[in-house]
Amino acid sequence: GNMLGRLGIKSEFVDGLRVTDAATAEVAEMVLAGAINKDLVSWIGRAGGTAVGISGKDARLVTARKLTRTARDPDSAIERVVDLGFVGEPVAVNAKILDLMTRSDVIPVIAPIAEDAEGHTYNINADTMAGAIAGAVGAARLMLLTDVPGVLAKDKSLLTDLTPARIMELIADGTISGGMIPKLETCLSAVTGGVEAAVILDGRVPHALLLEIFTRKGVGTLVRA
Repeated sequence: GNMLGRLGIKSEFVDGLRVTDAATAEVAEMVLAGAINKDLVSWIGRAGGTAVGISGKDARLVTARKLTRTARDPDSAIERVVDLGFVGEPVAVNAKILDLMTRSDVIPVIAPIAEDAEGHTYNINADTMAGAIAGAVGAARLMLLTDVPGVLAKDKSLLTDLTPARIMELIADGTISGGMIPKLETCLSAVTGGVEAAVILDGRVPHALLLEIFTRKGVGTLVRA
């Protein structure tokens, strides 16, 4: 977002997803697969880990397709297709690549950029990409770090446990909106795809992952099928 602003490229969002034209897609790949990815790799290295930065395009780790969304006109109640541009969704994950890395004690840092079968590059929501990968590798748990305590009720209290049915109710009544929608869609996709549970955590809290794993109640919103 900062880089797009510096370049004078305006952004529009639909249900928390950035509408991506060709210029935005180019910037997204430059920033996500470049600067941010390498910063994360560097930080992990300084902490004692061995990390390698890749994107979904490397070794065709992730194959994407164009994502489509529909929106209902509030006046006519007619649904229309919203063109998100070069926004994609994962359709296949080559888990063998990740298995080779993890068996070598290498931590993969994956930028959410991938190609379709024709070689077109797509920007993928990072949570969506993580959920697809978690399902493909049979992860026990998917952790999504964000900048809020978790999923909040209308009175701003933390909702600690959610089921698929309850999530759909909260989206329908407007309790869940904006960028939290793709996060919870990812959680639902992950848990129905074989991941034991998914958790939305406040990444600003020191040791949030450890607190979630090793305390009885955890510190975020847990989603189970």
